[in-house]
Amino acid sequence: MSAIGATRPGLPGLRGTDHIGFTVPDLEEAIRFFVDVIGCEPYYELGPFRSDGDWMKTHLDIHPRAVMKKLKFLRCRNGANFEIFEYESPDQRREQPKNSDVGGHHLAFYVDDMDAAVAYLKARGVRVLGEPTVRSTGPSGGQTWVYFLAPWGMQLELVSFPGGKAYERETAGRLWHPAIRAYDDEASS
Repeated sequence: MSAIGATRPGLPGLRGTDHIGFTVPDLEEAIRFFVDVIGCEPYYELGPFRSDGDWMKTHLDIHPRAVMKKLKFLRCRNGANFEIFEYESPDQRREQPKNSDVGGHHLAFYVDDMDAAVAYLKARGVRVLGEPTVRSTGPSGGQTWVYFLAPWGMQLELVSFPGGKAYERETAGRLWHPAIRAYDDEASS
């Protein structure tokens, strides 16, 4: 057993987040947005998948007659991969959850230059929600963030903290940051 496994509780062999999966109303529209606007790289796709039995209910806890029309894997520079799905299902809900809803969520993209990134999104007709919020106090001091919406209404965020966050002055532990090597790389050096 590695030193990491011996000192940390949780899943044996845990190395990190591999991917984040989410469902979109139109897979091709989502791929175009994430590739052409955000700058992600497309990889492979699979589908369609359906079952005449109870496989969908047993393995995914969705309606047994749901059809996963297609899925696509994307990589957006550093961080977790995206697995984007398009489904058809008899009991499908089509509205996006709000952050305040149970199951609400957003995806955040780290950028080096907040002003340039916001200007870029606005120039491409992307709806940016308000102006960037600058945190100067508390554990997130040093961070700037702003939300924006995908064409289908999914909540996304830009975040930047090039000088670090205030919490870093109080602990040696660090949240993920693009300038910091992976945990396992640091632990093995």
